[in-house]
Amino acid sequence: MATEPQPGIQDERVVSLTKREIEVLTLVLEGKSSRDVAAALFCSKRTVDFHLARIYDKLQVSNRVQAMRRAALLGLVDVVNGRAAQN
Repeated sequence: MATEPQPGIQDERVVSLTKREIEVLTLVLEGKSSRDVAAALFCSKRTVDFHLARIYDKLQVSNRVQAMRRAALLGLVDVVNGRAAQN
């Protein structure tokens, strides 16, 4: 008999973010708004929001706080030093 997955337990899939998604996530970690991130990366706020939507989808989350927690858990960002993890 197959067992059902338990609620709250994520699958073991590998999450891969692009360099730009890591840049966006790192700036968000610093507390920057989408508008601030856009200015720092020389792009539009809409572009930043697009990257955030892709990040949320890849991390299976629905907001910035959840994204930061998941990214830290997966070792994608260093929340102590506020930057992308070195791979």
